[in-house]
Amino acid sequence: MRKHSTLNTKPNVIPKQQRTSRLLAGLRWLWTYIFEGSKRLIRRVRHSKALHKAYLRMQLAPLDTARPIPATHRANFMHLYFDIAWFGVLAGSAQAFAAVYATRQGADAFQLGMLSAGPAIVGILFAIPASHWVERQHANRATVLSAHLNRIGYLLWALLPNLFMPQGQIWALIGLTLLMAFPGTALSVSFNALFADAVPLEWRSYVAGVRNAVFAITYMISSLLCGFLLDTLSFPTGYQVVFALGFLGSLLSTIHLGFVHPTKPKPTPANTMTGGFLTHSARPARVQRRRLHLSTRLQSDVLAGDFAKVLALLFAFHLTQYIAIPIYPLYTVGVLQLTDQELSIGMALFYIAFFIGAIQLDRLTQKSSNCRVTAVGALLMSSYPFLLSMSQGLGLYLVTSTIGGFAWSLAGGALNNYLLEYVPTEKRAAGLAWYNLALNTAILLGSLLGSLSTDIFGLTTALILFAISRFLSAVIILRWG
Repeated sequence: MRKHSTLNTKPNVIPKQQRTSRLLAGLRWLWTYIFEGSKRLIRRVRHSKALHKAYLRMQLAPLDTARPIPATHRANFMHLYFDIAWFGVLAGSAQAFAAVYATRQGADAFQLGMLSAGPAIVGILFAIPASHWVERQHANRATVLSAHLNRIGYLLWALLPNLFMPQGQIWALIGLTLLMAFPGTALSVSFNALFADAVPLEWRSYVAGVRNAVFAITYMISSLLCGFLLDTLSFPTGYQVVFALGFLGSLLSTIHLGFVHPTKPKPTPANTMTGGFLTHSARPARVQRRRLHLSTRLQSDVLAGDFAKVLALLFAFHLTQYIAIPIYPLYTVGVLQLTDQELSIGMALFYIAFFIGAIQLDRLTQKSSNCRVTAVGALLMSSYPFLLSMSQGLGLYLVTSTIGGFAWSLAGGALNNYLLEYVPTEKRAAGLAWYNLALNTAILLGSLLGSLSTDIFGLTTALILFAISRFLSAVIILRWG
C-alpha cells in the first residue's frame, strides 16, 4: 500500500480558536525575531571589523587555478555562492514538493497549472512597474527587501494543514503563491541587475557555473532529506516540516544577499534617502513622470537592435519549457505511482547530472558561446518529456531525470549570460523587465496550453508533442541566435 493518501483522515483535535491564536502569536514572533533579527545581524557584521574580517577569510577557493579571483570581487562571489547554496535548500524542499503536495491533496490539471499561471499573470502586469521601482533604488536594497517580502510565504505554507480542508489548502496554496509573486517579480529584476553590477562580464560564466554547482549539491542533499522525512513522518506533518525547512533556507539566502554590493555603486537616487518613500519636494517630478507617454514609461526603445531578437528566441524556448512542467506531477504521481522517496531520488540524480554540467559550463562557454551552449542544452531538454512518456516505472524515470539535469545545467547556466550580453547596459533594469515580461507570458500561456493539451490529447501524447516543440525551439536558437 502507498504510504500517503489523497485525503487527510486524521481528525484535528485542536480547537479553531486556539489554532488562530497560535497562528497570530507565531507571526508576531516571526516578525520580531526573524526579520528584525536578520537585519540586526547584517548591521552587526558590517560594523564589527574583527567579525567582518574573520567572515571574509572564509573564501571559497577558485575552481580554475589559472584564473585567480581578484581580491576586490572575492567577498561578492563568496556571498553569491552562499546565497545560492541556501536557495538550493529552499528549491529542494518547499519549491520541489509544492506541486506534489497539491497533487496528493487532490489537485487537478487546472489547479496545478494555476500554481504557475497565477504568478505569471502577476509578472506580466507588474514587471514594468517593478523595473521603475528598482531603478530608483540601490540594487542591493531592492533585492533584500523584495526577497524578505517574497519568502515569508513559505512559512505560511507550513501552516495550511492547520487552517483548511484539502481543497481549501490547494486554493490557499495558489493564493499565497499569487501574493508572493508581487515581490518575487521585483526580486527577479533586482537580483539580475545586482548580479550584473557585482560580477564583471569576464567572470559571469565562471560565477554562474560555480553557483549552479553549489546549487546542485544543496538541492540534491535537501531533496533526499525531504524524501526521507516524507516517508518517515505522517501526512501532512512531513510536508509542514519540508515547507518550514524551505523557509529557513530562504531566510539564510536573503541574509547573504544583503552582503552582495555592486563593485561600482550608482549614485544614491533622490527618493531612497527617505527609505524609498517620496518626500514632498519629490512629488512634482513624480507627477511629471506620470504624464509621460506610455511608450516612454515602458521604455520600448530598449527593444531596438539584437535584444528584441534574443527576447523572441528566449520567449519561444520558455514557452516550450513551461508547457510541459505542470504535466509532470500528474504523470509521475498519477500514472507512474511514484512515492515521495522515489521522486526525491529522481531529483537527486537530476542535480548530480546538473552539478557535472555546471562545473564544465565556464570551459564550454569559453570554447563556444553562451548562445550555442543554451541551444545545445535546449536540444537535450527536448528528450525529457519524450523519455518520460515512455516510462513505465522507476527505472526509465531515473534515466530521464539524469539526462534532464545535464541538459538544464547547460541551458539554464548559459541562458542568463546570453541574455546579459544583449541587454543595453545603460537600461539594464528596463531590459530585464522586458525579459521577465516575456518569461511570465510564456509561463502563463504554457501553463494554460499544457492543461488544455492534456485534456485534448491525453498525458502520453501531449508529452510527445511537447518534446517536439522543445526540439524546434532549440533549432531556432541554434540557427538564428
